[in-house]
Formats: sequence, structure tokens, C-alpha cells
Amino acid sequence: MTEQTQKLQTQLWNIANTLRGKMDADDFRDYILGFIFYKYLSTKMELYANEILEPDNLKFRDLEGHAQEEAYLEAVKDAALDKLGYFLLPSELFTELANRGNSGGKHHFILGDLAKVLTHIEQSTMGSESEEDFGNLFEDLDLTSSKLGKSENDKNELIVKVLSHLDEIDFDIANADSDLLGDAYEYLIGKFASGAGKKAGEFYTPQQVSNILAQLVTQGKDKLKSVYDPTCGSGSLLLRVAKQVKEVSAFYGQEMNPTTYNLCRMNMIMHDVHYKRFDIKNENTLEKPQHEDMRFEAIVANPPFSAKWSASPLFMSDDRFAAYGKLAPSSKADFAFVQHMVHQLADNGTMACVLPHGVLFRGAAEGHIRKYLIQDRNYLDAVIGLPANIFYGTSIPTCILVLKKERSHGDNVLFIDASQHFEKVKTQNMLREADISKLIDTYKTYSNGALSEAEVDKYSYVAKLSEIAENDYNLNIPRYVDTFEEEEPVDLAVVSKALKAIDTDMATTDATITDYCNQLGIDTPF
Repeated sequence: MTEQTQKLQTQLWNIANTLRGKMDADDFRDYILGFIFYKYLSTKMELYANEILEPDNLKFRDLEGHAQEEAYLEAVKDAALDKLGYFLLPSELFTELANRGNSGGKHHFILGDLAKVLTHIEQSTMGSESEEDFGNLFEDLDLTSSKLGKSENDKNELIVKVLSHLDEIDFDIANADSDLLGDAYEYLIGKFASGAGKKAGEFYTPQQVSNILAQLVTQGKDKLKSVYDPTCGSGSLLLRVAKQVKEVSAFYGQEMNPTTYNLCRMNMIMHDVHYKRFDIKNENTLEKPQHEDMRFEAIVANPPFSAKWSASPLFMSDDRFAAYGKLAPSSKADFAFVQHMVHQLADNGTMACVLPHGVLFRGAAEGHIRKYLIQDRNYLDAVIGLPANIFYGTSIPTCILVLKKERSHGDNVLFIDASQHFEKVKTQNMLREADISKLIDTYKTYSNGALSEAEVDKYSYVAKLSEIAENDYNLNIPRYVDTFEEEEPVDLAVVSKALKAIDTDMATTDATITDYCNQLGIDTPF
């Protein structure tokens, strides 16, 4: 990490931490991330407008009061809606509002103006191609909330402080090669997640796990047509995949929680993913899939563990589930997510999905689905066991399933037991760089066909499909990876000698106690 990145991350977290006061980190998250996003949009707008106006020797801020103000603004707006997807007036720029709220060393009331600006950003996209990507983006930024303060002035004072502090920070947006701000935004989302406990798992996958999933689905590729996450949360997994390859043409995702859905769209835009290149939907993936007719080259997911779903009999005629003859139980949707992803996977694609260990061995309908995927379809490529306690809000051990429709060595499945390879950091277990490299290198070796080299003693094993069938399609990792540690051999002669010595000592002690009892005229205790 560069010094500049670290400095920006620290500055942003300090603002968030200092200014939230008694407010829950979870509540303050939406405000600080929303305002960082507003500043980002504002800076992008100004840089782009200045670029357009350069031939006329004008700056965006000079347009107010200009003789041809209206014509210029109209031209800038048309260009900005196509290029950026939204439009802001010079008077609506972040710095303008921060200055207005803080002029003359006093706090002036700007809440009304700020609410109008945020609404106007959304409204500027109406009827344009970007409307869906910007619609209701700021709905969680409630400037009337009592959480910000009791009185209107208290609320205003806090907001002005946040804007002023953010205004002083250089986001380095003019530098097109820099993802400084995107990384800092990701860092903040992660920091809020680690403080939010149970709720955090809903919107954030720890970076170490994202990194593994991203490397698994990009193995042997440097470009991807598409990447999809059916439970995309804040979008961190999708963006992590993009870091592994030179180019991802399009990002697709679905997220049920409206707040998290907004966060995901902001995160995409903050990472400079053009609005035409992402399509994120807000809806329940299993009940109302939004990309059903599409097939994706890479699929990554960290679905909610053992979530409930309707398991409605109507789904038996749904293309995603029909071929299996059984549905995942209503109390555990894990395999329903797997079936959904398999359906959406392109023939040349790879999917990697984090699931609770139960999917490896639970019976009934889940055992039936597991057997179908392996015996009838032969899609399972690898099973990877992760350490316990690496996810926010749950300490259960988890696994990653890797599935492909076209497997180059279809008679085998790789098993990796990485459950003991981690470092304990406070209350969480963390995968270190070396742990991640070992895991990925093992999978890469296996993918390249060097099956015997992919087997590492007490760590990984390449199982034949016949062996999995003998185990009745139970994928529990200890059945395949022998992690048994032999104990030191016991020297029985030494043990026998030690026992005799103990007997002698006991006889001496008994004699001493008997002597004391006789002297005291009492019965011995034995």
C-alpha cells in the first residue's frame, strides 16, 4: 500500500470516527460514505466541464452570470449526461456548499440547499440512459434524522463539519491512473463492517476471501466479458475480480437490501466503472431473478449462510431448479443459490462461492442436489475448506465450492484443507498472503493438469470421482485430506519403570501417613 493511500484512508476514518460522536458506526456509515460520494461526483463534474470549456478559455465556475450562461450549461449538461451519467450546476458543487456552510468562521444553515442538490443529482438523470443507476441513490442520507442532532442547528453543525473536513482532502481524482479514492472507500466499508458485527456479513466479504474467489474465477484469463454476483452486497467481490484481470467488459449483480444496493452502485461509480458497464438490480435473487436469460463468464458469491427461502413447489418448473428433481429446503437456501449460479454460468465460465460446511455432507434434498451436480453433470472442480471465524458476525467454518461446466480433467476433484492456515488477529482469524498464495498455487497446479504435484501432504488431495461415489457423494474434507498427526512413539519400558517408581513413592508416603496417625491415636484414611 502506498503512503498516499494509507494517509487518505487514515484521514477519512479519523473524520468518520471523530464526528460520529455517540451515533452508531452503522448509522454514520451512510452519511460519511454518501458525502464522500457527493464530493467525488462534484469533482468529476467540474473536471469534465472544465475540459469541455477549455477551448473557450472558460472554467465551469465562471459560467454563473456569463452572457451565454444558459447555452453553455445546456451544452455541458448534454455532454455530462452521456459521459458521466449525471449533471450538477456550478452552484451545486461540493466545495460551494462546504464554503457556504462555513463562511466567515461561522456555521450557516445549508441543510435545505444540500437536500435539494442531492435530489437534483438524481433528477438530472431522469429520462436518460443512466436513470436506473442513479435513481434514489441518496435515499439513506436522511438530513432530517434526529440521529444527527436534536435541533435543526445541531444537525446542520454536524453536517457542515463533515463537509468542511472532507473539503480539505485531496482525492487525487484528476489522476486517471489512480484508484486511490476507490480503495479508500473500500477500506471505509470494511472498517464499518468490522465494527458492525452480525449485520456486516450482509454487505461485506473480507478482502482476503474476495481475493481468493477473484483469483479462482480468473485462472488462466486476462480479460472477462462479464462477472456476476447474485448477492452482491456493497460490490466488493465484483470489484476485486476486476483487479485480477486487465479488463472486465461488464459487471452484473443483484442485492435485496435497498441500503446495500445503493452502497454497491456508489462503490461501482467511485471505482470509475462507467454507468453503461454495470447493471445492479435491487430484488430478491432466488424469488425474482433479474438476469435470468444471461450467462456469465465469471460468477463469485458469498450468499447469506443457510438463509430461509420460500422453496415454493412452483419452482419445480423453473429452469434453474427443474432438472434436479428436488428443491433446497426452505430453512437452508445454500443449494438454491448454487443451482441459480450454475444456471447463469457460461459454458466457458468458472464460479466460486462461499458456503457453510453443511453443504458438503447434509443429506435429504441437499444430498440429492449434490449428487446430481457431481454424478450427472460433473461440474464440481474443487472443494476448499477455510478457517473458522474469518467472516464478520459468524464464527462457523466455511468452504468454497468451485464449479465449471467444461472441466479439463473431469475424472477428478481437488480438495484443499486450508482450515489451519491463518493468523489470529484480535477476535478474527485472518488469512495471510502466504496462506492465500499456497491455496491459489495448489489450485493453479491442479488446473494445469499436474495432478500429483497438486497433492500436498496434510493439505490437499485429488480425489477420483469413483472415490466420491464410494463416499456416497459426501464431500466432508477430512474424508479426502488426511490431516492426522502421528504422535511420538511411546517407549513402554520407560513408562513401566516410571509406574514402578510411582508405586514405591506411594508406599513410602502411606507408611509416613500411618506413622502420623498412630502417633495421634486415629484411624488411617485407607
